Amino acid sequence: MNPITPEFKLIADWIEPNSHVLDLGCGDGTLLNHLKQTRSIRGYGMEIDPQKNIQAMLNGINVIQSNLDSEDLIHYFDPESFDYVIMTQALQVVRRPDILLDHMLTIGKQIIITFPNFAHWKMRAQLLLKGRMPETDTLPYHWYDTPNIHLCTFNDFEDLCEEKNIEVVARTVVNNQHQSNLGIRLMPNLMGEVALYKVQRK
Repeated sequence: MNPITPEFKLIADWIEPNSHVLDLGCGDGTLLNHLKQTRSIRGYGMEIDPQKNIQAMLNGINVIQSNLDSEDLIHYFDPESFDYVIMTQALQVVRRPDILLDHMLTIGKQIIITFPNFAHWKMRAQLLLKGRMPETDTLPYHWYDTPNIHLCTFNDFEDLCEEKNIEVVARTVVNNQHQSNLGIRLMPNLMGEVALYKVQRK
């Protein structure tokens, strides 16, 4: 099992003990295993990669092989089945993020989402000065092999939440080392590289 990441540690701080948690795109189950050990949660994972599914099961995680772009989510689980539904670094790679948000908020009381910021100043500078699609430590892909199909900024996400009557309960904006600083706090959409959001229906 992979070591716990700084991002997963930040997420764990938002999880109440003894909660029921679903992790979408759970990989080998590292986050769920950490939450089981530190928060005594009951958890399920969903993962499309069969090898990662096997790893998660070997790590004692209840996991379902499924594609997040399918309708499986609302067919597998009843409304408000979970206290938290978590999705890390995947919002920008799914076909319809807006529909997936609706599904997550149907089966979960709160959802926790993390994603990279396409409005970070390094991205803007590369596009302006070089005239090419940006590549950074947070987003290290070429334009032709990137899994990111929806280029989203923090402002874009919050606008979508407002349109859908979704309340932002908590937000943490950090750099690629998952640390904050004064510049990020003052100008999060310009200076922040990664955001963690906890949201719920208003």
